[in-house]
Amino acid sequence: MDGRVLGVVTVGPADSSDGPIVMGTTRPAALFALLVTSAEGRCPVSETFDFLWPGSEFARNRLDRVMSDLRRALRNNGFLTTESGVCTLRLPREQIDLYRFRDLLRSAESLSGKDKFEAISAALTQWPHGLVPLSGLEDQWAAVRREELRREWLKTLQAQFEAALRAGLDEWLHIESERWYHDLPEEPWLFRYYLMQHGGTLSPSKLKRAIRRWTDRFRQPDDKLQAVIDRLHGKVPSPRGLVLAHVPNQLPPLGRPVLGRGVELHQVVETVRRRQESGRPTVVVISGMPGIGKSLLANHAAHQLREAFPDGVLFAELGGFAGPGTRPADPESVIDGFLAEFPVPASPVGLAQKTTALRSVLANRSVLIVLDDAWDDQQVLPLLPGTGASAVLITSRRRLEALRADPQVKEVLLGELDDEASTELLQERIPQAHRGKTAREVKAIVEFCRGHPLALSVTVRRFDGHAFAAINHLHRQLKVEEKRLDALDHQPSQLSVTAALACSVNALSEQARCLLWQLAIHPGPSISWSAVLDLGPAGEELHADRAAGELLTANLVELWSDRYRLHDLVRTFARQRVRPEALDSDAGFEEATVRQVLEHQLQNVWACDQWLDGQRSLPVGEPYEITVDRPEGLEDALAMLDDSYDEVLRGIELSIERGSRRHTWLLPMALVTYQWRRHRLRDAQRFLILAGEAAEQSGAPPVDRAMTHRMLAGTYWHQGQFDLAANQLVRAVLLSEQDSSARGRLSLARSRHTLALTRRKQGREGEAEQDHRSALEVYRELSDAAGAAAALNGLGTIHHDRGEDDEALVLCTEALDLVRETTDRRGLADVLRTLAGIRFAMGDREPALELFRQSVVIYRELGSWIEEDRALSLQADALVVVGRKADAVAALERVMVLRELMGATDLAEVRDRLESLR
Repeated sequence: MDGRVLGVVTVGPADSSDGPIVMGTTRPAALFALLVTSAEGRCPVSETFDFLWPGSEFARNRLDRVMSDLRRALRNNGFLTTESGVCTLRLPREQIDLYRFRDLLRSAESLSGKDKFEAISAALTQWPHGLVPLSGLEDQWAAVRREELRREWLKTLQAQFEAALRAGLDEWLHIESERWYHDLPEEPWLFRYYLMQHGGTLSPSKLKRAIRRWTDRFRQPDDKLQAVIDRLHGKVPSPRGLVLAHVPNQLPPLGRPVLGRGVELHQVVETVRRRQESGRPTVVVISGMPGIGKSLLANHAAHQLREAFPDGVLFAELGGFAGPGTRPADPESVIDGFLAEFPVPASPVGLAQKTTALRSVLANRSVLIVLDDAWDDQQVLPLLPGTGASAVLITSRRRLEALRADPQVKEVLLGELDDEASTELLQERIPQAHRGKTAREVKAIVEFCRGHPLALSVTVRRFDGHAFAAINHLHRQLKVEEKRLDALDHQPSQLSVTAALACSVNALSEQARCLLWQLAIHPGPSISWSAVLDLGPAGEELHADRAAGELLTANLVELWSDRYRLHDLVRTFARQRVRPEALDSDAGFEEATVRQVLEHQLQNVWACDQWLDGQRSLPVGEPYEITVDRPEGLEDALAMLDDSYDEVLRGIELSIERGSRRHTWLLPMALVTYQWRRHRLRDAQRFLILAGEAAEQSGAPPVDRAMTHRMLAGTYWHQGQFDLAANQLVRAVLLSEQDSSARGRLSLARSRHTLALTRRKQGREGEAEQDHRSALEVYRELSDAAGAAAALNGLGTIHHDRGEDDEALVLCTEALDLVRETTDRRGLADVLRTLAGIRFAMGDREPALELFRQSVVIYRELGSWIEEDRALSLQADALVVVGRKADAVAALERVMVLRELMGATDLAEVRDRLESLR
């Protein structure tokens, strides 16, 4: 596979004879170029459409067709996906010319001298001079991206010249400066290199004319160019300051490679370089949870930047979280150490005078300062320069709020390593011969460590030198949560996840420690802001909002959008090593915490379910001391459940573990409609079985128990397990018959109606018709128009199966009239779909196709992927019959997208149908 954007856009197999290829100015080529030049290869679907069809009304089918064409050229559907409204391109980086260029350039950052020059030159070979990026793409977005890429290329060319100058490659500079100056005369830095190499050989008059011609055509020289001009004219440049007889270089040794941090490392280095060029001081704060790799990143960035700071590098270990018995470094003593490296005319006394003296020393110098492990803002503020071109890299476990408030300060917040970098770190010390047979254990260890660099480093130390046996032993320890923290402790090297976390947790207030413990009890993996506030009533005088802010500042929790997240190791530590005072003072505190967590989940899932299926009723009750985030509509409800789904599943598991029968049966029941629409059928089946048992054990009324059987039957039905579904529905009918009230009668009608749908799938047509008629009778007795419409639609379907389309049309037309008087959008879509099939069979093809379209629109509006899939498949078959192959292709491409979203494995059949139509 080869993808190119540095010139004419091309994507396809490296050998074009091996398969389809897209290139030039086609829509698939434009989509490829757009995603390659977007951050992380991602672009929201709506923005993608606006870029490709500016000014047009959004039409998802058009975008799906273009994506399908591009997928065929990529020859791997997994390379191009749409998830949560975002288009993502995940093509291996080595297969795209722009990414190869950037990766080669990034590898040059850690080099120096001639090695650095050669690495930058290798990167530029990926971008031959004269190629115009995104050639032929004329949209405004392409023009903007093309200019950004051109600036990126120019910046790299300048870096190549700077590397050649530092490496002493005079002959190369002599030749290339003249060539490039004639090609790009407007660039001041190229004119500067040209004068440096050739100005001394020009006569005074020619030199003067060359400079005047350049300034007349372009601009006044910048400081660097003016310094070269002054030197050629024999003038003495303004002094930079005192020439140091000694240039400090206090950096620690480089240490191990920094894996998986290429983006963050580049971000830090480029921020410093960009600010330095403008002559402004730079402050970068690298923040993150304990053990996440802040110091390592800062040290690597400092080593890359060292050559850019001619007046030296200063380093101070501030000891903010050095452990028990060690106080954070006093800023006054740190300044004393810094000032000792420079000539100072007076002897300042006190912190204020020493801070002023340090800033005076730095004002006319270019010094890099690394401040490692800061305690708080007050410790570092006296150590910062005031003016000049110096830079400061600060690491801290805390988010330094005073510095974050300064727009000139850059904060880099480190997260977890990805699985690839984690695996690479572990395999550093595993002999090649052992990697194959330890692959399973390594994968599991990576999962237990969750991208935590300190935890990964401890595991490397644990099995270093005797990898095979030690990895198996370590794997067994990590599998047991009670042993996990002990396993991540290596005394000989003094590396310990427990010790690192303890230093941060011990610095918390009691309220924050209590909330951290509660968040660890919460099932996770994330928790909403309202759920955090709901934990408050579980403990007296607990100000959850303030405590959450303290945990955020300490980087012990992360905030993603409006949801909080604990790293698994922090969760384990809090459960095992943190004991809030509330546990000792209130015997019911733990039980109250669990109850609040589960009740919050139940009330919020139920609020969402009311938008998904407003006809269901569950004995959830009114919320008490619970904050309910009520969705504003169906789309909002689906989005909220998308965000919280994993958390709710773990909540159900927590309810089972803690023996909370109420939540064990009500949570799965409140969630099941969403699970059907999102095709989460295995999860639904697993928990509905337990829900039924909990409902029975808790003495729930027969009607409620019937509902659990009906929901489990629906889950089996969606999986095609119709015999299992029928067994559950027979039990639901028997339970419903025990209650003669209106609620019991409604339960009976719904159970018989669902049983009828299942009997039809079993081929038991006569029984199905009888059950539909029984359900219809009860629905009419209860004046339930939506239910009656569903039963009539079921009867119409059976007549249609028999070829009795006149009778089917009468029944389904009556069903349509009834359902249109209700708010049941799902029922309306079902009737429209059945009517479409009947009308098409009767030869009314165009009206039938319109009915199919209307049903698809409603299913999509409801977010019901599985029903939209079924309706689209039927619509595609009908479109093929009438010869509208292009529309059939569009429908099937949407089916492909839906099945990818549902994790379906039956994509080959749809792909074959598509290929036969193209």
